[in-house]
Amino acid sequence: MSLSAALLALASLLASPAAPATPLLAADKPTLAPMLEEVLPAVVNIKIKARQQRMDENPLMQDPFFRRFFGLPDEPQPRQRQAQPVGSGVIVDNEAGLVLTNHHVIAKADEIIVNLSSGRDLEAELVGSDPETDIAVLRIDASGLPALPVADSDVLRVGDFVLAIGNPFGLGQTVTSGIVSALGRMTGTEGYQNFIQTDAAINPGNSGGALINLDGELVGINSQILSRTGGNIGIGFAIPTNLARTVMEQLVEHGDVQRGRIGIVGQTLTPELAQAFEVDDGVVISKVMEDSPAQKAGLKAEDIIVEADGKAVDDMLQLRNHIGLKRIGEKVKLTVLRDGKRRKVTVEIGNDEQAESGGDALHPRLEGARLGPIAEDHPLSGRAEGVQVLEIERGSPAASAGLRPGDIIMAANRQPVRSVNDLGSIAEGSEQLLLHVRRGNGALFVLLQ
Repeated sequence: MSLSAALLALASLLASPAAPATPLLAADKPTLAPMLEEVLPAVVNIKIKARQQRMDENPLMQDPFFRRFFGLPDEPQPRQRQAQPVGSGVIVDNEAGLVLTNHHVIAKADEIIVNLSSGRDLEAELVGSDPETDIAVLRIDASGLPALPVADSDVLRVGDFVLAIGNPFGLGQTVTSGIVSALGRMTGTEGYQNFIQTDAAINPGNSGGALINLDGELVGINSQILSRTGGNIGIGFAIPTNLARTVMEQLVEHGDVQRGRIGIVGQTLTPELAQAFEVDDGVVISKVMEDSPAQKAGLKAEDIIVEADGKAVDDMLQLRNHIGLKRIGEKVKLTVLRDGKRRKVTVEIGNDEQAESGGDALHPRLEGARLGPIAEDHPLSGRAEGVQVLEIERGSPAASAGLRPGDIIMAANRQPVRSVNDLGSIAEGSEQLLLHVRRGNGALFVLLQ
C-alpha cells in the first residue's frame, strides 16, 4: 500500500465525529504539511570550509629559488575559502544548541557553518565526533532555536511510515517518504552499526539529516545509501536515535566515546563448526584474555555464546556491535552453551587499555592513521599481538610513510607493542619510529622520521 493510500484510509477512519483532531488532516484531506511546518525549522544545512594545500604552500616551495623558478610570489598569498554545503544536521537540544550530524559530513572541515532554514548562517563548534558510529555533535550559539523531539527508536517496526529530511545535491530542504524496510542492518565490517533501512529517498547531501515518524519525532540520523550510480534506488540507512543519543551523551561529556570490551576472541560458527559442537548457531570463544572482564565472569574458551541481553547471537560481528555500543561499566547478560548445558553469565564492560586512537595523538608521523586493537574478523586475530591500522587518510604522513589499512604493528623501536598505550609510550619523545609490521602473510619494517 502506498503512503497516500494509507493516509486516505487513515483519513476515512478519522473522519468520524468521535475521532480526535490530528495533524494528518487539513480541510478533510490527508496531509503531512501541518506536522512538517513544525519539524522543518529544526533540520539544518551543514557547510564546511576545508583547507587544501596549494603548490606554493608545499615545504619545497619555501626555497626562494623554487619560488622564482615557478613564478610564485615571494610569500604564500592568503586564500579566500568558500563554504561548501556538504550535508545536513538536526537540532536536538535548543537550550544547549546541540546539532547531530554525521562524522563523514564534517571529517575534512577546518570550519563548520550551520545554515538555518531561515537562511541565517551560524559558526559551529565541533563538540566531538565518532567515526565508528558516524556520529558528530556540533554546538551553535543562538537563542530561540527550534528542536526536534527525539523518539525511542527501539519501538520502530518494519512497515512504520517515516520521512527523510535533508539537503540532497544542494537543492535545499527536501522531504521524502517511505517505510521502515528493515531493522538492525549492518553494511560492512568496520565500525559499530545497527542501521534502520528505509525506502524513503536518501541522496548525497541528506547525510546527517532527519528520519522522522508521523508524529514529527526524530527516529534516526540519515547516514548511508546503497547505490551503484550514487543516486537513490530505495535502499537507505539511518542511525537509530537510541544509538545516536548514547554517542552524543559521551561526546558531550568526554569529547570522545569511551568504549570497552569484555576481552574475548571469538568466531562465527560455520556449518562445519556448528556440527562439530552439536549446536545450531552462535559464536564460539577461541580465547579469553588474561585478567579480562570475561575471565573474571567465568567465561572459557570453547564456550558458545548464543544470546546477548536476550537477543539471539548469529555471528561475531553482531556480538561485537552489541558489546561495543555499550558504555564502560554497563553489563551484558550472555547465554552460553558449555558441555551441552545453557548457562547465564553477566559480564561488566571493562575499560580496555587497547582503546582506539588517532595516530596524531601518539606521534606526528602517525597523523592520518586510526589505530586500535586487532579486530576479531582480522585474519591474524588470535594469532598475533599488536595494534591494527584501522584507517589511513590519503595523503597523510602515515600514508606517505607506507602504512596501510589492515597492517599489524607488532613492535616499535624494537620494543613489543601489545596495545595502543604501549605504542604511545614508546613513541613519546622519540624523533623517529621504527615499526615492525605484519602485512598479509609477510612482514616489513617501516621507518617514520
